Amino acid sequence: MQINAKNTLLAAAMTLTMATAVQAQEQVVKIAHVGPITGPVAHVGKDNENGARMAIDDLNAKHLVIGGKKIKFVLQAEDDGSDPKQATSVAQKLVDAKVAAVIGHLQSGTSIPASKIYFDAGIPQISPSATSAKYTEQGFNTTFRVVANDSQLGAAMGRYAAKVLHAKKVAVIDDRTAYGQGLATEFLKDAKANGVDIVSTQYTNDRATDFSAILTAVKAKQPDLIFFGGIDASAGTMLRQMRQLGITAKFMGGDAICTAALPRLAGEGLLDDQVYCAIAGGVENQAPLDAFKAAYKQKYNADIVQYAPYTYDAVMIIAKAMQEANSVDPKQYLPKLGKIQYTGVTGKIAFDDKGDIKNGTLSIYTFRNGQQVLLSLTK
Repeated sequence: MQINAKNTLLAAAMTLTMATAVQAQEQVVKIAHVGPITGPVAHVGKDNENGARMAIDDLNAKHLVIGGKKIKFVLQAEDDGSDPKQATSVAQKLVDAKVAAVIGHLQSGTSIPASKIYFDAGIPQISPSATSAKYTEQGFNTTFRVVANDSQLGAAMGRYAAKVLHAKKVAVIDDRTAYGQGLATEFLKDAKANGVDIVSTQYTNDRATDFSAILTAVKAKQPDLIFFGGIDASAGTMLRQMRQLGITAKFMGGDAICTAALPRLAGEGLLDDQVYCAIAGGVENQAPLDAFKAAYKQKYNADIVQYAPYTYDAVMIIAKAMQEANSVDPKQYLPKLGKIQYTGVTGKIAFDDKGDIKNGTLSIYTFRNGQQVLLSLTK
């Protein structure tokens, strides 16, 4: 009986020792996601966060081993409130937390100031949605994005307005954010180059809710089309007020208005084939995206808003670079990230020397019966 007791104690001790050894070989790797979880575009920020969380869950289900250790990925989600100052505070918090990578921010106005902090700390940053050309023109080797930039987006819409919609007179409104102003500038450049007459330029801000004065001034110029550089919350209100003022011009904007939430935000202000918008991403192979949408719906009981698939891919790219470097240390895997070749749910992803996606595809949509309708893919 004593021998059996000793054997039992010995076996228990050995089991505990082995469990401790296995546990010691597990390494927690923090990947951050930052976007607005409060404010007028919180629905888009949460959508991106959901995409990041799905990727983290899928990675952990694979039980990856990197550098001889079993990796447990943890998502550190932060809210920047669409505010540049809050974004830089969050960025410093993440540096102090020693995160291995940052996915975000959602907007150019928050991504750009935060990027300097990540660069100084050597932490890779991939934005799934910031489109300002300035974001990747700072010379930071830590800065990447998985969507096309404003130069491509604005140019495509300028050409589309002139050559497809045959707009002759266009009014331009922007919200003075880094995103809205940058997009409007690029649109103006290409619209003018294609013979469009810009009859009015107006300015607002991303918190405004009354556009009656601006729209009244625009109406007097009788434009064929109104281009808006701003967000869906503002665009929805603007469309309602356009209808109240009897403005029948077509309405065009970028990815920030091209969301599944726009029909709800615009209500009766959204007419069929009135709104034309472009998303700085285009999926040529629909099957993986459809599978992602189904998985997202099952997990969150909601449809994707916009950039969740790109956020998902951004997380997966970080993990692939770590695997290729056999290290979760940013200094070790950053060179692999810059040369990555990855096929995700949004298609093939590779970066140029600035961190922009190579051959970024754009999707042009309209709305019919309250639903997004894809019109074309372009580059």
